[in-house]
Amino acid sequence: MKLPFSFLLAAALTPLAMSGATCDDLANVIAPDMAVTSATMVAAGPAPGRGRGPAANLPAYCRVQAVSRPVADSEIHFEVWLPSPETWNGKFEGTGNGGYSSAMTTADMVQGLTRGFAVAGSDTGHSGGDLKFGAGHIEKINDWGYRAVHVMTDNAKLLVRDYYGRFPKYSYFTGCSTGGHQALSEAQRYPGDYDGIVAGDPGNDRVHLNVNFLWAYTALYKEAGNDIPAAKLPLITKAAMKSCDAADGMEDGIIADPRSCKFDPATLVCHGADDGSCLTKAQADAVKKIYGGPMNPRTGRNIMPGFPIGSESGWTGYFVGQKEPARVDFWRLWVFGNPLWDWRNFDFDRDVAFADTKLAAVNSVDEDLRPFQKLGGKLLMYQGWADPVVPPESTILYYDKVLEKAAGSKSAGDFVRLFMAPGMGHCGGGVGPNTFDSLSALDHWVDGGAVPAKIVASHATAGQVDRTRPLCPYPQTARWNGTGSRDDEANFSCVAPATSGAGRAGKPTAAAKGKTK
Repeated sequence: MKLPFSFLLAAALTPLAMSGATCDDLANVIAPDMAVTSATMVAAGPAPGRGRGPAANLPAYCRVQAVSRPVADSEIHFEVWLPSPETWNGKFEGTGNGGYSSAMTTADMVQGLTRGFAVAGSDTGHSGGDLKFGAGHIEKINDWGYRAVHVMTDNAKLLVRDYYGRFPKYSYFTGCSTGGHQALSEAQRYPGDYDGIVAGDPGNDRVHLNVNFLWAYTALYKEAGNDIPAAKLPLITKAAMKSCDAADGMEDGIIADPRSCKFDPATLVCHGADDGSCLTKAQADAVKKIYGGPMNPRTGRNIMPGFPIGSESGWTGYFVGQKEPARVDFWRLWVFGNPLWDWRNFDFDRDVAFADTKLAAVNSVDEDLRPFQKLGGKLLMYQGWADPVVPPESTILYYDKVLEKAAGSKSAGDFVRLFMAPGMGHCGGGVGPNTFDSLSALDHWVDGGAVPAKIVASHATAGQVDRTRPLCPYPQTARWNGTGSRDDEANFSCVAPATSGAGRAGKPTAAAKGKTK
């Protein structure tokens, strides 16, 4: 359990008895820069209809709504859901957000509450889902970038203490996409906030992620004739799958690792008229640019890895067929402060450097997690190999650098592990197994000392599970044992890549062979 000094100050100012309080009592909690606006008991029943995920019936709980104003022009709203003392598991879970939205990920909060966790979520300091909130408001950008989750966490733990009469035994944070970004920010900036953290598909290199969206859009639309109609995307994916599916020794409709795929879009170039079943040369060149990622024209170096082969079906959400580049207001309103700024004028050298400096606060790219490690923290990362939003290789590069920084200490695998999910899109979806329980894996690691040697993932069609596979600690990959169904994870082992001997994560483990702790 990690308690920053702010808790000691807040505890001194809170009049409630340490033996615990009623839900109504929480309306009287006093803490620096925080006010409880509502504390009410919610009867057992259906979960709120917000967020993603299936419906669930919730136990009775105390719902606390509060607001914090830590600095001028900052207003952070958050909620804490507290199960009854009889059903509380003694732990706390903070949850992340998606995109630039103020909406809490209630599906994650519901999942935590039904398991007995006290849970919390925030609006990240603003209302709505666009980027207008940050125009001329640097403190609101800072709230979104890093401060809101920390403020939520500090105050939520205080409310937990007052309701149950003690602080949580362990505190976890879970999030994907922007939630993954927030997760890494917590590990980097506030290593004492959480004992365990799940960071999924993390958009933590935020400035360069928006450069990547702009690069892909520019490749398609800056010059006439380069754009690709959405109807051609399945053509590209089908050709890529045909070229790359068997690279892992098994044809199963999944590209296990796009880096081993040698697919060239030029093979689809029309030999005659464009009848919709081929690509023009300009279109093929644009696809190559999207795969390659943004380049600095002066240095010739990659600014960020590109979007992976096999992610094409998700391109319509961010650049294919869109009227403007994704997150264009990041540049117009946050970077340049000009609502009339034209994306065609972007300089992939000068303007990237300017944004890196001006908005460094929205990035969470510090690879030195040794303070988090020294406090006993555990970090579980995961990433979809077919992610059309966060380039998988960017997550791998960050993970590798974390290991390099921690190389002089005990085995990095004791505090951080990355699990790559073949065929999975952004935080789920895709043709590969994409549903798994990262929270339980983290809990077993922190509370039980069981280092996760694999995580079982499933894929469902029409609500019925039709395939399971193990997700392996990178750089290990799942390999079929040669017998039994290829749709059953029990018939796979986690093995090190052939090119690196035992690999960083070691040889196949007993857990990978079905002897999980």
